[in-house]
Order: sequence, then C-alpha cells, then structure tokens
Amino acid sequence: MAYDYDLFVLGAGSGGVRAARISSGFGAKVAVAEDYRVGGTCVIRGCVPKKLLVYASHFGEDFESAEGFGWQVGEAKFDWKTLIANKDKEIDRLNGLYIKTLEGAGCEIIMGRATLEDAHTVRVGDKTYTAKYILIAVGGWPTLPDVPGIEHAITSNEALHLDDLPRRVAVVGGGYIAVEFAGIFNGMGAETTLLYRSEQILRGFDRDLRDRLNDEMSKKGMNVRTETNVTAIEKTEGGLTLSLTDGSTMEVDAVMYATGRKPNTDGLGLEEVGVQLAKNGAVIVDDYSKTSVDNIYAVGDVTDRVQLTPVAIKEGHAFALTVFGDTPTRPNHDAVPTAVFSQPPIGTVGMSEEDALKAGHKIDVYTSDFRPMKHTLGGSTERAFTKMIVDQDTDKVLGAHMIGLDSAEIIQGIGIAVKAGLTKAQFDATIAIHPSSAEEFVLMRTKRDG
Repeated sequence: MAYDYDLFVLGAGSGGVRAARISSGFGAKVAVAEDYRVGGTCVIRGCVPKKLLVYASHFGEDFESAEGFGWQVGEAKFDWKTLIANKDKEIDRLNGLYIKTLEGAGCEIIMGRATLEDAHTVRVGDKTYTAKYILIAVGGWPTLPDVPGIEHAITSNEALHLDDLPRRVAVVGGGYIAVEFAGIFNGMGAETTLLYRSEQILRGFDRDLRDRLNDEMSKKGMNVRTETNVTAIEKTEGGLTLSLTDGSTMEVDAVMYATGRKPNTDGLGLEEVGVQLAKNGAVIVDDYSKTSVDNIYAVGDVTDRVQLTPVAIKEGHAFALTVFGDTPTRPNHDAVPTAVFSQPPIGTVGMSEEDALKAGHKIDVYTSDFRPMKHTLGGSTERAFTKMIVDQDTDKVLGAHMIGLDSAEIIQGIGIAVKAGLTKAQFDATIAIHPSSAEEFVLMRTKRDG
C-alpha cells in the first residue's frame, strides 16, 4: 500500500522533533502535527521559561551579596510585566528556531490536533493522512485534584503568563515543579507558602538533599508546611481563602497547584485502534518504544517512563535509529543525571542512599558540608552539600548528589563518570580544580559513620 508519509508524528515537542528530524535524515517522508506551538512543554511552557524566571528571582540575593565584594548597588526595582514580555520574546524566538529545524530537515508541519482513525490513518481537522509508521509524542499535562473551588487555582502553565506578580501565593505540591516555583515567587518578593501533604518535600530524592532543601527554603523566607493540604478554595473580595487539613485557613492572592502531570492521551483514539494504555493514560511501550500495535510507537512524557526533556530526545533518536536507521536501539534510562532548579539548586545522578540499600548493596557513604566561596564575602549563610554512594564490594560509585550553588552545572560532568561506572578510587585519583565547589567530588575521603 502506498502511504502519504513514511512517518506521522503526533506532537512537536523535543522527542517528536528529534525523531522527525533524524528519520527524515534517513530518507523518510515525515509529517508532524502540533495543536499549539512547535517546541513542546520544555520550550514553550516548561523548563526553558521556568529557568528564565529562576534566573530573574536570584537577582535580589545577588544585589545583597554585591556589597561584600565592594559594589554599591542603588535602589533596585522589579517589574514583572517586563520580565514576562521578555520571556515571551525568547519563547517566540525558540519556537521559530524549532520550526526552521523541522522544515530545514524536510519535515512537513501540520497545525492542529491529530487523532487516529486506524493504525495507519490520522485525522487533523477535516483532512486525513496515511502513514506507514505513527509516533505518539504528545507529552503530558498538569492535573488538578477534585477540591471545592479548584477552578480558582492555576498550574505552572498559567503561572508563566500571570498579568501581575501575586503579593501572597501558595504553591501546593512537593515535587520539583512546586519547589522551583516557590523559589521563583519568593525571590521576586511574594509572600510564599509551600503546602505539601506528605512529611517531606521532593519524594524520591536522596533524604539528605530533601531535608537540606527544606531548611534552606525556610531560611530564605518561604513558609514550608509539610503534612498540610488544601480542602477547599473560596474566592473573596480580597483574594482567595484556603481551608487546610489542620483546620486553619489562609488568605492568598493566587494558589498554584503542582501536584502531578498526566499523559496527554485523552481523545486521541489510541485505544480504539488497539494501543494499550496504563491506568493513568500512559502509552505502554516495549524496550524499543513500540506500542501494542506494530507500526505505532511512542516516546517522551506520554509513556511516563522518565519525564525529562533530554530523555525524550534520546528516546526519539533511538526510535529513528530503530525504525529508519536499520540500527535497533534501546533508550537507556539508567543513571540519568537531573537537576532541580530550586533555591539552592540540586544536582543528582544514580542511586540515592535509600535506593542503594533497598537494592541490596552494601555501601559506603561520603559527604562534604561547606560554605561556597562566593558566600564568604557575600554574607549568605547558605551552605552546600555533596554526597557519594559507593558499593563496598566493587568500589563503584552508585550515586552522586549535590545541593548548593552551581550543583546543576557540576553534576553533568559527574554524571558521565557515574554512567561510565567509575570507582571511588578513580574519582580520588582525579586532580581537583581549586578553588571550586566541584572539587569536593574528588576530595571526599572520610566515610560517614553509621
């Protein structure tokens, strides 16, 4: 049968764009459908605009630190509208670059929401297209709980487009999006409360990092309230009244929920054509990203494997190699380095202490607790912390973790070493770069007691 395209991609996010571009490079005729803007969650409404706001929120502390280095900073003023307008210009620029990338690779962009009519037929608006292979790369979407008054809440999507900075804001959730936005709002001067239903923030991360981030956020003026949740939201003349699980109430101008995301598969017609979905709507795939239908694949957040943009890109590239490059390739999800752009930031790769023990490893733990050099004259009391998990039997470094200044930048290089399976002795044999915070990873010599 002759098809209109060799590959039809649903979703022009990072994973879909990479898959389309590489597949086209192998000679495939490719179309990509997108119902909003090219670039996906990360570029349009996620990590890129969010990190721009993180940068903006740090300037207040930088101005305070400048005096210790001899700089006299005049009266500082912050304008939210200017920041958002400049952020939007940058997102427009990136959106244009992604369009040029696809078109330059010979891919056709079809604007509109695509749905499947059968295993080889896609509908966009009033037109249908056929393809030999279909790739689902539609990402995820924020979810909101069933709470009275939830229609008054916002998610990270809306937080990036607020007309004004709220004077008082509550962030509900304890994951990386929640702690990042709490830091953003607080750094820009908003009275910020983080509400999390469990006993400590950042579930799934190493416990030492979780505890230290809570402490540092509190020291910066954020009101971190664990084991506390919202039971109702009421709109009032003065803003919003939140009823909490401990029986108290609080008044805010905005409440942002960051309590989870779900695969964006509703209404795509996947189950109707035989694609199996998990209970949360995630597309179930094998090691090569193939679904239960032989010619339909899925990559990125829609598969709910590892919800990170670089992972989606790797999965998209592996798909193209497998299907069109005659090189079957499994995306590897082991030892994925990641960062939380909290304040202070976190960088981590490999196993946490808890994960290593649960997996049955006998481990040695090395730690370092120090004040970054920048803070010695700047006056900040913020401390940094590094941690290394080492297998006793093999000396292999199972995990490396850091919280503190520049940790996200530092952990990228450490991630290469952990991914390569290097030993603690090889770390120890590496010359330190001095003075730096990164050097702590090659200077830790004393095992932690207990």
